[in-house]
Amino acid sequence: MAQIVQTNTAPIERTDIDTITVDIVENALRNARYEMDAVLFRTAMSPGIREQHDEFPLIADPDGKMVVGQFGSFIGGFLDNYKGTVEEGDVFLTSDPYSCDGAISHANDWLVLMPIYFEGRIVGWSAMFGHMTDVGGKVPGSLPTDAESIHEEGVVIPPVKLYKKGELNEEMLNLILNQVRMKQWNRSDLNAIVAACRTAGRRVTELCSRFGTSTYISVLDALLDRNFRAMSQLIATSISEEKLNFVDYLDDDGMGFGPYKISCTMWRENGKVILDFEGTDPQSKGPINFYLNENMLKMFFGIYMIMVFDPQILWNDGFYPLVEVRIPKGSLLKPIYPAALSCRTHALGRIFDILGGLLGQRQPEFLNAAGFSSSPHLMYSGTDKNGEWFQLYQIGFGGIPGRPFGDGPDGHSLWPSFTNVPNEFLEAYFPLLIERYETVADSGGAGLFRGGNGIDIAYRFLEPGDISIHDDRWFTYPWGVNGGLPGRRSTKYLIRTDGSKQVLPSKCDKIHVNKGDILHYVTWGGGGWGDPLARDPELVALEVKRGLVTKQGAQSNYGVVLTNDLNIDKVATEALRDKMRSTRGNINIFNFGATLEELRENCETETGMIAPKPPQFA
Repeated sequence: MAQIVQTNTAPIERTDIDTITVDIVENALRNARYEMDAVLFRTAMSPGIREQHDEFPLIADPDGKMVVGQFGSFIGGFLDNYKGTVEEGDVFLTSDPYSCDGAISHANDWLVLMPIYFEGRIVGWSAMFGHMTDVGGKVPGSLPTDAESIHEEGVVIPPVKLYKKGELNEEMLNLILNQVRMKQWNRSDLNAIVAACRTAGRRVTELCSRFGTSTYISVLDALLDRNFRAMSQLIATSISEEKLNFVDYLDDDGMGFGPYKISCTMWRENGKVILDFEGTDPQSKGPINFYLNENMLKMFFGIYMIMVFDPQILWNDGFYPLVEVRIPKGSLLKPIYPAALSCRTHALGRIFDILGGLLGQRQPEFLNAAGFSSSPHLMYSGTDKNGEWFQLYQIGFGGIPGRPFGDGPDGHSLWPSFTNVPNEFLEAYFPLLIERYETVADSGGAGLFRGGNGIDIAYRFLEPGDISIHDDRWFTYPWGVNGGLPGRRSTKYLIRTDGSKQVLPSKCDKIHVNKGDILHYVTWGGGGWGDPLARDPELVALEVKRGLVTKQGAQSNYGVVLTNDLNIDKVATEALRDKMRSTRGNINIFNFGATLEELRENCETETGMIAPKPPQFA
């Protein structure tokens, strides 16, 4: 456990606080959290961080509990595992999931943690991690789809002092950067993350100076306690003592095996929520393992609960004592060192689908369909005509699920704060042209509330190079709920200069492309919510005109018959809907599209790819 050094060891006294002070400090911390983002985006170099915002900040109390932030709770695992001292002016860096209990989950995420001191004692922490475009290893981008060990995935940094008492350890940093392909990007991004953490540190000390340390810390306690009380109410009214189970799958491991099962059982016991992953498959031999930190899972649970039931709640770590997480050691979600982790993003995203499937079973009106539960990646690298190395890392977007209160957005990210890389940026800095960037009509599952459509991005490569793809949901469907239909699955294919078509695996490396080849990067849609035959025909007709639904899709999925000029044939629509209602049978809560056996049987015909073999465990 870390030894915290303080020149002022007097305990911080708690004091009475008023609601106005709480509001002022709360909003100041919110602003500081977004200021961290602004500092980073203005100074980072890699498009993954600068343009897509693949980074996650937080500000915590002296014990490391996140008060404001995103994707938080790094600090507890760090403090429990770090054996050295923590002193004023120190800045810590790590990228090793196994040394911080999975607070970060693969080596591309560089995590910076900084203690915040005021008048000789710790008053909080700032932290942020960002995804580095490259950290070395066997393939550009450092996310090898065939890795069987973390040692194949690039440089892995144990918890170290990047700055010791304010002084940079330049030799250590140069040693780390010597292992990566994009040294200047990594250095710039890392400096930007440190600057963002220091910005948060200044804002915290300003608040301590303005209100006094006792008042500031008392406000943090109040914010954490408020979250605890709010979540207690949500849990008591929304989570049953009855055990509910939900199962979903990762389609494959990048080496031809799958699908891999993730199973979670949820119930309420003595005022706490239990999330038990017993029944989840053992860890994979490949790199799709997700080292799931228990506090991170609690955070996922809390975000979902708050966004569904009461979005006004400031979510933080205050409710953590109300959630107990059980993950079998040696499973896909708690792999044993040195299991490969580089492709963990698919399991990470699938957790959100599983939470949705669990939390809505007792109250189906609050159920979400399955959505764009991943962050599929494209990497493109090579040497341009000037002899200079180029390397692109980009995250793809898809269909957000249909929800109890409306349609899922088309072509959006799983993470709300992510943005796309502008096509103009890509074409200016990389040897490629974007020939198509459009939603895929009918790819969102039909429903009273439609699932968001996936998108088709067509990249024309202007220089020879190699590409890597990380994707999922090509085999299983994004399921629909309450009568909603599943979304369409993903596909990736190359159109070669000779006109031939090459369907690519969902996870692959070192696919050589020539000048003029076109990659179609087609992402999956979100599942639909509710009865499609209850959707307003006028809205269906409008979406046909907008290119979001096809005329045939309107008829076959929604029972809406359109004339040649896309007006509604009301008589034919009413008759068709009556016929469809009478023949479809009972409406189930979940519509998975097909059984695993059916998926295997029809895989090659429907997807152009061979069905994965049964899972291969480490």
